[in-house]
Amino acid sequence: MTGSRFSFTLHATDGKARTGTIAMQRGEIRTPAFMPVGTAATVKAMKPESVRATGADIILGNTYHLMLRPGAERVARLGGLHKFMNWQRPILTDSGGYQVMSLSELRKLTEQGVEFRSHLDGSKHMLTPERSMEIQRLLGSDIVMAFDECPRADRPKDEIAESMELSMRWAKRSRDGFDAGEEHAESAALFGIQQGALHEDLRRISADALTAIGFDGYAVGGLAVGEGQQAMFGVLDYAPTMLPEDRPRYLMGVGKPDDLVGAVERGIDMFDCVLPTRSGRNGQAFTWNGPLNLRNARFAEDTGPLDERCGCPVCTTYSRAYIHHLVKSGEMLGAMLLTEHNLSFYQALMQAMRDAIAAGAFAGFAAGFRRDYLRQGG
Repeated sequence: MTGSRFSFTLHATDGKARTGTIAMQRGEIRTPAFMPVGTAATVKAMKPESVRATGADIILGNTYHLMLRPGAERVARLGGLHKFMNWQRPILTDSGGYQVMSLSELRKLTEQGVEFRSHLDGSKHMLTPERSMEIQRLLGSDIVMAFDECPRADRPKDEIAESMELSMRWAKRSRDGFDAGEEHAESAALFGIQQGALHEDLRRISADALTAIGFDGYAVGGLAVGEGQQAMFGVLDYAPTMLPEDRPRYLMGVGKPDDLVGAVERGIDMFDCVLPTRSGRNGQAFTWNGPLNLRNARFAEDTGPLDERCGCPVCTTYSRAYIHHLVKSGEMLGAMLLTEHNLSFYQALMQAMRDAIAAGAFAGFAAGFRRDYLRQGG
């Protein structure tokens, strides 16, 4: 697919669940979509071609980390992030706001933006909506995220409201800054981020403000920050439907496989999370029958695959016993194999959801998935 800056086509709905296609110049993104996280221009323990082989249509890069090392200007001089890391399909970059806010002891928040000290060397930096747009332009991002603040959900409501209103002012400045980079704006898309924590009225105000500004897609932000699945689903019962129906809806930083199924059930189209890669490095495999801890002694002589229902190269080649040995021995191949399997499983789950929605059978799929996935642990 070439020539299309950004379009979103809905192919089918089943209840609130949706399946569709995002078309961009670097390729199509099938939704619901899961984006592996490539924080520092790499999906940890994976080669880019192996990430693509799992079925991933798009990956995520991190503005905060890349601006500090190797630096956005350097990446631009080297031909942009796609060339730098050898990933020629779409890349979504987050705005850097979440990482800056999570380093609260090192930052100072003002109307202008956030002044912070690098966690690497203590050097001082200023990140504003305009600078975030510039960095994402230098990286060559395909989907650019508006700069926002993400407060903790347990803060007092008046603080949440004040933060949300600041994020909406920053959203307008992000829109203006993105549009000022005319050449990039002709090939990339800009997503706004709804805030408001667990408060329905604040979520509505935020959604209305974002819609008035106008974005190519909309994210539900401020979740997966410790509030728990029940509270998250409570927000997702209403938050996605506040956003335009004809644009993609992206739930940031989520999540566990059962989180994904529940969020798709509630109208979400896009996800990212470090969980499949981080868990792979920590000895955990995700399967259709629930997660497995490969450190457990019960796998020491288990000659079966990680998941009998999985056709990934790891499951068709290596045994649980061998991967258990690698994990217990601290061999890097263990992390590599588990990461490859986990990403393959996540993409298979997304494909299964797309197929179920298209067939009008999503409710049955979701019920069966939860029955099998939550029945067994490893």
